[in-house]
Amino acid sequence: MINNRVPAVLMMSRSTPGRGFTPGADILGVKDPPSFVDAADILIDSKKLQPSSLEPGILILADGTRFKGQLFGAETIAMGELVFTTGMCGYQESLTDPSFAGQVLTFTWPLLGNYGIHACGSESSSIWPRGVVCRELMKIPDHRDSVGSVHDFLLSHGVPGIEGIDTRALTRRVREHGTVLCVFGPLEKEQELYEILENLSPPDLSDLVAEVTCSESVILNEGATDIDGAPLPRLAAIDCGIKFNILRELCSRFEVVWCPAHMNFDQIIEQWSPDAFFSSNGPGDPAHPGSATIARETLASAVRADFPVMGICLGHQLMGLAAGLRTYKLRYGHRGANQPVMDLESKRVYITSQNHGFAVEDPEKGMLAPHPSGACSEKGTNVLGADFKVRYINANDGTVEGLDLVGKSSFTVQFHPEARPGPLDAAPLFDRFSEIVNKKVPQNKIARMLRGDN
Repeated sequence: MINNRVPAVLMMSRSTPGRGFTPGADILGVKDPPSFVDAADILIDSKKLQPSSLEPGILILADGTRFKGQLFGAETIAMGELVFTTGMCGYQESLTDPSFAGQVLTFTWPLLGNYGIHACGSESSSIWPRGVVCRELMKIPDHRDSVGSVHDFLLSHGVPGIEGIDTRALTRRVREHGTVLCVFGPLEKEQELYEILENLSPPDLSDLVAEVTCSESVILNEGATDIDGAPLPRLAAIDCGIKFNILRELCSRFEVVWCPAHMNFDQIIEQWSPDAFFSSNGPGDPAHPGSATIARETLASAVRADFPVMGICLGHQLMGLAAGLRTYKLRYGHRGANQPVMDLESKRVYITSQNHGFAVEDPEKGMLAPHPSGACSEKGTNVLGADFKVRYINANDGTVEGLDLVGKSSFTVQFHPEARPGPLDAAPLFDRFSEIVNKKVPQNKIARMLRGDN
């Protein structure tokens, strides 16, 4: 697989129209913002690609269930944790979402690839699922702006796919037994596939955050101002697998420093002197002792130092762990663009985009909708220096979807207010955080003095 996030900051000399990712563009006060690779750029640069072989393939689940189909994408074997997403569209965004690292992604909508792949339409510089499963693949996309098909996209990034699978039956299997390990590849290699599956380890045991995070910090929109010319507050955005649209949303409200997950609190303060902290979505077990734990310690330090903090998805789970709550593996996760979430204060229900396989336990009800494996973290202690309350819950299964820290300028959400794909119901949460930070910034004299701000 081509991994363009390592090094994560693949800056081009200048932004090229119709390609790349430049979150600092069109922001007041910003001159010559850095640009980065979009996963679709590889199709713009590609010569004529080979068609899919449609070679007979086989998908095998850990419980022995077999599905026959036809192969497309890269001619290699896929292996990982089988998950599904329910969106009718937004497949390019899902394919490039780093939260799917380590997983084999099934699209439940029966037709994949209708409108092709679009320039500047990805959520990262790579494709992250280890394999793709669908019912029927659109060979020739029907959209004037398409730069290639899903097959072309997967082939260019070294990712295999299989079509002709009864995804309805497959999804029911996952919902019955919970997420399962799987493997797929050529039918003629069936015995080899069984041997691979027998020795396959869950991807959650790996430091997946380290695989998807950026390699070094970079400021995205230096000199950003509001309409009155006043400098925007500086935000340290910790990349645990951050999506491009999160960075776009943040850059319209803050001067953003894109930081790797392994960069600790003291390093961020010393190098960048931010006014606030943010932690993104990401893959894997939030309790993993690698990069996720470093990011958790950074967030806890920021809260204790009275910085405003916002966490999304994995960032929410890391804050939950820092609050002394356990995280646990969900039966089949929440993935798709139609998850209802209730705000317990306003009683409003948001229809949200979500993509996570772990959840934070409820402080009173414990672990809701757990995976049959019972996988969960150890009970910890609250190291935030603040109490918390559950602010958001999933209206379907009651699982925790967000926390507010009592007496602190910090909150978390499990869902994705940036959407891409999905509804925009929760987008105002970025405004909520912006308002919190703007109220707090005049009080945060340390950061402003270190930067030399007036």
